[in-house]
Amino acid sequence: MHILVTGGCGFIGANFIQHMLHTYADTVIVNLDKLTYAGNRRNLAEVEASFLETRYFFVHGDICDQSLVTDLMHGFPFDAVVHFAAESHVDRSINDPFPFITTNVLGTQNLLEAARQAKISRFVHVSTDEVYGSLGPTGVFTEDTPLAPNSPYSASKASSDLLARAYFHTYAFPVMITRCSNNYGPYQFPEKLIPLTYLKATRNEPIPVYGDGLNVRDWIHVLDHCQGVAATLFKGQPGAVYNFGGDAERTNLEIVRTILRLTGKSEDLITFVTDRPGHDLRYAMAFERSTRDLGWTPKISFDEGMEQTLHWYQDHGTWLDEVQSGAYRQFMDTWYKTRGA
Repeated sequence: MHILVTGGCGFIGANFIQHMLHTYADTVIVNLDKLTYAGNRRNLAEVEASFLETRYFFVHGDICDQSLVTDLMHGFPFDAVVHFAAESHVDRSINDPFPFITTNVLGTQNLLEAARQAKISRFVHVSTDEVYGSLGPTGVFTEDTPLAPNSPYSASKASSDLLARAYFHTYAFPVMITRCSNNYGPYQFPEKLIPLTYLKATRNEPIPVYGDGLNVRDWIHVLDHCQGVAATLFKGQPGAVYNFGGDAERTNLEIVRTILRLTGKSEDLITFVTDRPGHDLRYAMAFERSTRDLGWTPKISFDEGMEQTLHWYQDHGTWLDEVQSGAYRQFMDTWYKTRGA
């Protein structure tokens, strides 16, 4: 199978490419990535060493570039598109929504149209549980839960989901949508909760926790998520939505305390800061449809996955140092100061 992967140098995309190339010997992947601050070719150094120009090809480019995307779709015999490329950090979307609308909405529409014109036979659009909005203390999101996004990021993803849905219903284009809970695992850029907390703990720096820290997220190991995306690619029904969750609800405060315990650091590092605007209270995912239709269930427990993840960061200190650009550190320092850290 020949697959165009967008955003393959990012956290989830890089793990997906590794999984596909190592699991399916007949897979050929072209990775289209703009290499923004969170995209790093070092994430695929092993892939490039083993498969570059044989089963793996890299194209540096923007999904919003109509000419590039059109030429790419028509110039390579793709069987499928798996679309990861997105701006994905909620705090950044609150600070500046424009790049999120540009990439997540217009970029997705550009890909959908080019793929439709090229008669691509399968298109997997990777989305997020955040499009569903916020849950109270009970209940779960199903694939039929109405969309109610509460941040510029989640609104941009919900918009791209609706474009994907429209392309199926209007053009009978074979697009499928996946929605996952919070991912964690190797190669996650250190602006997200788990790697950020790990970094600050190892440096004995104050660890910012929004509000009272009791906002709840369901956590899924990135490899479980990638296996779900692959199952959707091979077995998914065009027009369908598939949820992937880890069955591992934790408060943000529990996550921070777990990392402090595993790194042998004191909870005195915890610093409560002004809550994020519009902070969703709780996410929880039902994934019975994915189990029934795709044969998918999460296999990595949260405790096992967290230990593996922290060990990975411990073994990849050079990677952590290199991916933290001055622009990233400046943004995070400024943002957390405004939140009272």
